[in-house]
Amino acid sequence: MSKKLRNIVLVDDNETTSFLNNRLLNRLGVADTIHTFTQAEPAYEFLWGANRGGEAIPELVFVDLKMPGIDGFEFLRMYDRLPTDIKQQTVLTVLTTSMHAADTARVAQYEGVEYLAKPLTEEKMQKLLEKRF
Repeated sequence: MSKKLRNIVLVDDNETTSFLNNRLLNRLGVADTIHTFTQAEPAYEFLWGANRGGEAIPELVFVDLKMPGIDGFEFLRMYDRLPTDIKQQTVLTVLTTSMHAADTARVAQYEGVEYLAKPLTEEKMQKLLEKRF
């Protein structure tokens, strides 16, 4: 991999998927730090909440669509309400098993959001880095 990011965040309620994605990203050496969340709300608070710590805002966030509680679509709506200068610091990528046309159309409404089908692979990661970084 050519570009090394400071931080990546994975948001997926499936712990096995998160483990495998974390393992892949670590093997590829694409980020200094990888944060994993099983729920969208704590991830959002970590990323953009009022009580953010001093850590740099992650450059890349992967979020699943189908999760209990706040799902990926609500996460996208919350993200979309952020100021433009904040959104420009992070590439938000939907990483999901859903290839349903209605889901892809809903995600396409959000400017700059990427859409990838699970599983995350080295090839998909390389293409994303080349495209957005």
